[in-house]
Amino acid sequence: MTAYLNALGVICALGRDKHTVARNLFAGDCSGVRVEAGWVAERALPVASVSGALAPIPAALAAQGSRNNQLLLEAGLQIRTEIDQAIKIYGRARIGIVLGTSTSGIDEASSGIAHYLREQRFPDGYDYQQQELSAPANFLADWLDLSGPSYVISTACTSSARALMSARRLLDLGLCDAVLCGGVDSLCKLTLNGFSALEAVSSERCNPFSVNRSGINIGEAAVLFLMSKTPGEGTPIALLGDGASSDAHHISAPEPSGRGARQAMEKALHCAGLEPSQIDYLNLHGTATQHNDAMESQAVAGLFPAGVPCSSTKPMTGHTLGAAGALEAAFCWLSLSTQNTAQALPPHVWDGQADPQLPALDWVNANTRLNPTSPRRLMSNSFAFGGNNVSLIIGDAP
Repeated sequence: MTAYLNALGVICALGRDKHTVARNLFAGDCSGVRVEAGWVAERALPVASVSGALAPIPAALAAQGSRNNQLLLEAGLQIRTEIDQAIKIYGRARIGIVLGTSTSGIDEASSGIAHYLREQRFPDGYDYQQQELSAPANFLADWLDLSGPSYVISTACTSSARALMSARRLLDLGLCDAVLCGGVDSLCKLTLNGFSALEAVSSERCNPFSVNRSGINIGEAAVLFLMSKTPGEGTPIALLGDGASSDAHHISAPEPSGRGARQAMEKALHCAGLEPSQIDYLNLHGTATQHNDAMESQAVAGLFPAGVPCSSTKPMTGHTLGAAGALEAAFCWLSLSTQNTAQALPPHVWDGQADPQLPALDWVNANTRLNPTSPRRLMSNSFAFGGNNVSLIIGDAP
């Protein structure tokens, strides 16, 4: 069964709607990554935040107030018309929700605990459900009054990629006629300090696959797709294939040979009935850490011996953790959209200083263009702690 991706709501450091995000994405705009102090003690770090006030949580849902849910609300408002139309067609019980997150409302929880330690009481408005991992899906279900299957997946940086996989399964099993799927993560001190403790955070804008790479930047984002069994208006775009593996090599370090990463890509290709030569673009996980880039370049070079246009978009968005898989799938969606009249692809933004220890890859630049002729197939990689690997293939619907 074809899983159509009929609508997209997206907010990240590149912009607060899909048109702005697309324009800045294809321009290679990194201005959303800014150096800020206060996240990690005695360090000023580049972070990719969403600037400006966010949409307020409705008063009736005040107990679910968190920055994470505000980001999600902004993405949902962008496609509210399409959501309401789906409700009218399918009914509230036939629309599911599957989201990925790693932070949920942990920033509000951290502030609440700090207040408790000072004052011996939690602040007014604090509610434990803000920090539960299920909070984003609960909030969306309550806001939209949906009663279909609703849950959150939290597998670190593959969370929202797995959410898309899971949404497709709900359609295949006949449990839903449409699913709101994607991911959301917000900036918070807990994650920034955690990655800093791992010595994985760069003091400069991240520089994926460069010999000078020195670690990641953290970002925030929310992404919502409306996935359904039937195509919506406009040129149909679909999730053509997906693949996952778990090599369980180490709690945080990737398996050095890229074996598990390659297995995920091979599974996605098999699911879609495609050969490597039929992939037109690959969005790399590309974190700019020493080990991830080394592993991924080996996996990609081995699977695509003839080369494939590829790029890491994290210098423009930061690593949005639980939202990263859906965000980079959204970049593939935007590349296929009819609004992309220039047939542009997300450029690989780096210093151009290749690491001689890594296999050479085919980097997208300002002159690289996507084939305008259907069918076009774009792959996106997401790799996470614990050897958790996911690859998605987004393309023109058959």
